[in-house]
Amino acid sequence: MSMNYKGNPVSRGIAIGEAYLYEAFVPTVEESFIPADQTYEAIARYEAAKEKAKAERETVRARLRGDAEKAKIFSAHIEILFDEAMEADIRDGIAKKHLAPDWAIHQVYEKYMKILGAAKDDLIRERVADMKDVKNRLLRCWQGVEEKNLSNLEQPAVVVARDLLPSDTATLDRSKVLAIVTEIGGATSHSAIIARSYEIPALLGVAQITKKLSNGQPVIVDALDGVLIADPTDAQKAEYDKKKDAYAVKAAEIKKYLDAKPVSPDGTRVEVELNIGSASAKELEGSRYTDGVGLFRTEFLYMGRPSLPSEEEQYEIYKKVLVEFGDRPVILRTLDIGGDKVLESMELPKEENPFLGKRALRLCFDNLPVFKTQLRALLRAAVHGSLWLMLPMVGSMDDIRRAKEIIGEVRADLDKEGVPYGKDYKLGIMVEIPSIALIADLAVQEVDFCSIGTNDLTQYSTAVDRMNPAVSKYYQTFHPALFRLIGFVVDEFVKAGKPVGVCGEMGGDPLAAAVLLGLGMRRLSMGIASVAQIKKLINGLDMGHAEEIAQTVKNLSTAGEVEVYLRKALADIL
Repeated sequence: MSMNYKGNPVSRGIAIGEAYLYEAFVPTVEESFIPADQTYEAIARYEAAKEKAKAERETVRARLRGDAEKAKIFSAHIEILFDEAMEADIRDGIAKKHLAPDWAIHQVYEKYMKILGAAKDDLIRERVADMKDVKNRLLRCWQGVEEKNLSNLEQPAVVVARDLLPSDTATLDRSKVLAIVTEIGGATSHSAIIARSYEIPALLGVAQITKKLSNGQPVIVDALDGVLIADPTDAQKAEYDKKKDAYAVKAAEIKKYLDAKPVSPDGTRVEVELNIGSASAKELEGSRYTDGVGLFRTEFLYMGRPSLPSEEEQYEIYKKVLVEFGDRPVILRTLDIGGDKVLESMELPKEENPFLGKRALRLCFDNLPVFKTQLRALLRAAVHGSLWLMLPMVGSMDDIRRAKEIIGEVRADLDKEGVPYGKDYKLGIMVEIPSIALIADLAVQEVDFCSIGTNDLTQYSTAVDRMNPAVSKYYQTFHPALFRLIGFVVDEFVKAGKPVGVCGEMGGDPLAAAVLLGLGMRRLSMGIASVAQIKKLINGLDMGHAEEIAQTVKNLSTAGEVEVYLRKALADIL
């Protein structure tokens, strides 16, 4: 009898095969101490284990030399391994507290993993996987255990695991891995990123699946609808063989749109822009297919490091992105950090509800040296391209005007110092708080553009912590009220002749994007994985039809009704 299990499809596709239950090395560490006269020897052994771990990482990095993005993961692992703050803590633990090296390693890494794991931001929490990977490798080298990985599977299989660390996914034999299924992990995890780059179907977050399957058990992984079928019937296998073939044809067809101009059948040009979190070569490859950067999450330059990035360091990174995109707009969001995004380099307030606390622009106002350093770097870099400077977490006109004053002070300082900077930049706001959305008619008079952050706007509009699984069903991205609110913002900016776009998840969701286009939005920003699909939508959707769709959606009563309607209305296009 077949059984169905639900999961989160993070890399689309279908696979049919046998399950291979993979269990990575998990170190066992107990509290232990060493005699005071053995600390020198213990530190020497720790250094030897660290060098062995480094050598293993460098071997993997060399193997991935042709893939800069994956190689970057393992460069980051080496940086973690030699992080000065963590190294100092481990050495102090051995030398001063007389901790056994493995116990000292365990304690220090767990401390830093706890800090990152407390964040509500998916991308930050996923960095815990990197630290865990390095920790386990270092402890394995300490214990003298040989490495086990997915590079030598005997036959093609569906890899099933509680979790896969970056080293597990990067070393896998893509010709032998039919699909990836894990109990934990999300769309931003390294498992998901690498699965998508390899075009391997991946279904993550399948609860207790390692306890429900056995080695060699026949399975079907449907990473389109988010279902794993254990012990499928012959009829189900035949059905999914056809579904798999149909998907392969459709995926190949969608890929053709990557180079296409985003122009609707009635001649409407839509700007398709890119969301990025770094200036990596892999991310910047997307410049070939997009009209600019709709969101550069600059906070990622600040995370996972013991000190704040300097002005020069920031300047060089911003310059790199601006040069890459030339005269196309690059929207750089100023520091969006708060109590939910923990930084080692800044003292942040401990708050019960950080999403409603001191974050983003509010935090910058109280940390002017940090804010002004970033603004200096941004303005200096503006001479190299088309800078669109965007302020996050704006809740009032006071916020906009205060930020303008500070930018004016930074410009005056640069003028006084004779430092060149770009003066033709645009200043905009992120609309993610209902209070500013509802006075968009006033806000538009103070700024050059806006971009709607649909993730937080949904959260604040529906009063739902999107990271709380207990209320996740109430986080409704297709809520009619949300589209009405977005429509009001779009109307006011269009009426004023100023650009308005979206940089949240809705921009890359073809169902939601169709509504946004119908509301009058002509700028959509998304991850590179969504570009071809959105271009296909635009090429097949007449704007008159989109307007009808949007009007219908605004008059529906529930999110469920909206989704059902959109799937039916767009079936022939998608």
